[in-house]
Amino acid sequence: MSIRLPESVKTFFSKKSWEPSSFQQQAWSAYLKGYSGLIHAPTGTGKTLAACLGPFIKNLNDFSKVTTGLKVIWITPMRALASDTEKSLREISEGIGLSWEIKRRTGDTTSTERVKIRKDPPQLLITTPESFSLMLSYEDFEKRLKTTQCVIVDEWHELLGSKRGVQLELCLARIRGLNKNLKTWGLSATLGNVEEASDVLLGTKQIVKKKIISSDQFKKIDIIPLIPKKIECFPWVGHLGLRLLPDILSMLDTAKSTLIFTNTRSQAELWFEALLKSQPDLVGRIALHHGSLDKNIRRRVEEGLKLGEFNCVVCTSSLDLGVDFSPVEQVIQIGSPKGIARLLQRAGRSGHQPGVRSKIICAPTNALELAEIAAARSAFEKKIIEKRVPMRLCLDVLTQHCVTLATGSGFEETQLFNEIQKTHAFSQLTEKQWRWVLNFITNGGPALKNYPEFEKVTKSNNLYKIKSLKSARLHRMSIGTIVSDSLMDLKWVRGQKIGSIEETF
Repeated sequence: MSIRLPESVKTFFSKKSWEPSSFQQQAWSAYLKGYSGLIHAPTGTGKTLAACLGPFIKNLNDFSKVTTGLKVIWITPMRALASDTEKSLREISEGIGLSWEIKRRTGDTTSTERVKIRKDPPQLLITTPESFSLMLSYEDFEKRLKTTQCVIVDEWHELLGSKRGVQLELCLARIRGLNKNLKTWGLSATLGNVEEASDVLLGTKQIVKKKIISSDQFKKIDIIPLIPKKIECFPWVGHLGLRLLPDILSMLDTAKSTLIFTNTRSQAELWFEALLKSQPDLVGRIALHHGSLDKNIRRRVEEGLKLGEFNCVVCTSSLDLGVDFSPVEQVIQIGSPKGIARLLQRAGRSGHQPGVRSKIICAPTNALELAEIAAARSAFEKKIIEKRVPMRLCLDVLTQHCVTLATGSGFEETQLFNEIQKTHAFSQLTEKQWRWVLNFITNGGPALKNYPEFEKVTKSNNLYKIKSLKSARLHRMSIGTIVSDSLMDLKWVRGQKIGSIEETF
């Protein structure tokens, strides 16, 4: 299916030597015809361009309409993706002649910039589910959602099956309630239950015109198991894989750039240290990346990897998603990836371009993981990918969402109940469960009714609103669904911050 592209878009493609693929053209056409949907395609095949160009073309064509105000909200599951996504979207919009202001609002954004974005939002805003939810707690921002044309959820498979996904479902239901013409599009790779993923994203009753657009491109991936030279001496269980350190070191010399993935932060730290001790001349050419490191260190590593300054980066899932690291030649997975989808996602970090072959070397930490790696490769060859099972009736997330809305413009119980039931997660919510939630946020429920601090929301003239500015401030500080251990700042003796670590670590 082809569409008539504006001349500025054709010129931009010509300068880039890009040829639109079939699924990209289908996505643009579907958006311009008023559809919402899910774009399902392998990593590195151009999903970002498929999702953004529809809204961009529409606004290129609508010269008569007001160009100010928030037009597109781009949801990303990780802060690490926001910067790279911003650069990609700005390059495309400027390349086709669309003079939009593009900004990002995440946990790394300064307080001054957050206030500016809330009061005067750009045409395109890149944010995370938590930051999106936080913005709904401000009445002045909620009013600005009425100009929004589209919400695009990047890496939807990463949110599906988690409470973060449920939180986003509720936020999307809210904005659809404020804006009946809103379109919703999701981007996903490596997913086994595409139909269900689409239903969860788009809700049960709020969107009528829906489409699933799948790429016919099959990503070529070489999955290579690293077989120990002395298998009879290889441990059966446990261990960190350091027995294969000499093999990994020899592989670093065969590629200009390598990503070494581990499954935990502690394992990443230990491998990084072991590599440096074994080969000191790697100093300055090897880096470490995981979620506990200071944001400035993470950004420096990401930029250095893109610019080809590092030969190797040892990382965790912090570099699993979306960021375009085209210089990466090979990926090494330490231990079993514990999932086919994760294996394919990490493999796609190499050859992150349409038509380019990806390669991943799997280094087992024990003998049993050799079987897991073989099973994952067999599943990939048979195109079997595990499902992401969506969560239902997460009353803790719903309770938090209700307090968030009460902190903003407030809510009316019947209207919100009907709105919530249009989500996949709460389509089976009963009246009894709903009364429990309302009772809990107004007086703490039967167990906590004697504690004044749990009387967060009051009802007046059928409108539920936050009780006090103090309650609003405390709630905004704790919005989110990720529960983690207490963190401790890690600093050098002279005071410079390195990052943060969990107390258990």
